[in-house]
Amino acid sequence: MKKEASEIKREDIHIISRNSNWTEKGVHKALKDEVYNDAASWVKFLRLFFISLGVSFTTAGIIFFFAYNWTDLHKFIKVGLVEGLVVVLTLLVLFTKINTTTKNILLTAASVLVGVLFAVFGQIYQTGANAYDLFFGWTTAIMLWVVVANFAPLWVVFITLINATLVLYSQQVAYEWSEVLIATLLFLINTLFLVFSLLGTAFIDGFKPPDWFIKLVAVASVTCATIGIVMGIYDHQKNPFWMLVTISVLLYGAGLVYGFKIKSGLFLSIIPFSIIVIVSALLIKVSDGASMFFIVCFFVIASVTIVIKNLMGLQKKWINE
Repeated sequence: MKKEASEIKREDIHIISRNSNWTEKGVHKALKDEVYNDAASWVKFLRLFFISLGVSFTTAGIIFFFAYNWTDLHKFIKVGLVEGLVVVLTLLVLFTKINTTTKNILLTAASVLVGVLFAVFGQIYQTGANAYDLFFGWTTAIMLWVVVANFAPLWVVFITLINATLVLYSQQVAYEWSEVLIATLLFLINTLFLVFSLLGTAFIDGFKPPDWFIKLVAVASVTCATIGIVMGIYDHQKNPFWMLVTISVLLYGAGLVYGFKIKSGLFLSIIPFSIIVIVSALLIKVSDGASMFFIVCFFVIASVTIVIKNLMGLQKKWINE
């Protein structure tokens, strides 16, 4: 939670103070003005936090209301109530003068209610559609809102829906798809969003996703690759497995290079940890005896220690540069 207008980071102030005659009082004032959050920043954060919490609880309450009173409600009330809420939230976003962040929070709630509306409609009229149809329709319906709002939590909802649609499609339609192939597709989709988040600033003015969003998508992408490769080690379908391994090697290498370039510990931590998990699974595949489990435990402890030690060394080096 940093001040949006501030361009000076804590590390910059520390470097300047060590290489100049800047007084301790001046350093403290710079930290207070440029880095530390004042009362107004905390008030803004808490206001947005409680607004988001209230909207989330309200949306969850609506969902539980339908679940508890489903049999006692007329179908007109079921559909009309959800449609009315979606319309009201959309009108509030379009025609009120509340701040943009609050509007985006309300739009995110409306996007969730769109999924509730699809579910209620399908349950009432027994459309016979598969679950992936619901998620696909939900994803398509909110796509324009996601692009126009460009709000990170709404993007999280959108990416989650895409992943869920693909998984459900593979389970209900594409039965011949292997689990490794599904993990490969999920890895590519999430990596595509990650690359767009990192490089979008070069093509779109004012586009700057928050750090937590980039970290979340990066972790999701690496997790898909890790799970896919581990499953592939124990799977007999080698074609999608080697495709995933090849793609992972290339993208992992690019991620490590990018992490060193921007001096980010994110990519330099999640990728090595993913490799540790994969190597551990490979060792257990070779032998599942007691001695191998001892070797794997020793390997995990030693490798994690080395990774953490190197990361701490890099952090100190970057701070002193």
